[in-house]
Amino acid sequence: MSSAADAVTVALDVAVPPAVAFDVFTRELDAWWGRGPRYRFLAPYGGTLTLEPGVGGRLLHVVEDGVSFVVGHVEVWEPPKRLALTWRLTNFTPEQQTRVDVRFEPVPGGTRVSVTHGGWDAIPAGHPARHDMNDRAFVLFRGHWWAEQLTAIKRHAERKKPGRRT
Repeated sequence: MSSAADAVTVALDVAVPPAVAFDVFTRELDAWWGRGPRYRFLAPYGGTLTLEPGVGGRLLHVVEDGVSFVVGHVEVWEPPKRLALTWRLTNFTPEQQTRVDVRFEPVPGGTRVSVTHGGWDAIPAGHPARHDMNDRAFVLFRGHWWAEQLTAIKRHAERKKPGRRT
C-alpha cells in the first residue's frame, strides 16, 4: 500500500487545450521524453518509447537491436482528462512497481498537467533506484526529474499552438 509521504506531485500549465496536451503526452511521448541514461530504461539509452492507448496498453522502451522492456501498463485511460499507469525500472523485482497518475485540467489559457508518482515505499531503502536517497531527499529528487519532463512536454506541446511558427 502506497503512502502519501512516498509520492511526489508536480504540475505545470501548458498553453494548449487538454485534448492537445493529452495527445502530446500519450502519442508523442518519444518526441519530448528525455534521452540518455537519466531518462531511458535500457542501454544504450536511445531507442523509442511508446505508449499503447487504452486500459492494458503498455509503456514500452525498444532499443535499436529490437530488445524491449515493458515499463508499465495503463490502468486508467480517460482522454483528455486522465491517464494512470504502473511504472517499474529494469532492476525492480517482478512484484515491485510504482504508479504514475497524470491529470489534464483546463485552466485559463490552457491545461494544467499534473503528475503524481507514488508507490516508492514498495522499493526498499538501499535499492539502486533510490540513488542512495530516502524519504524527503528522494521525493525531492523524483520531483525534480518529473519537473524536467513536464518542462519538455510544455515546450513540445506549445510548438503546436495555432498560428505559431516553428
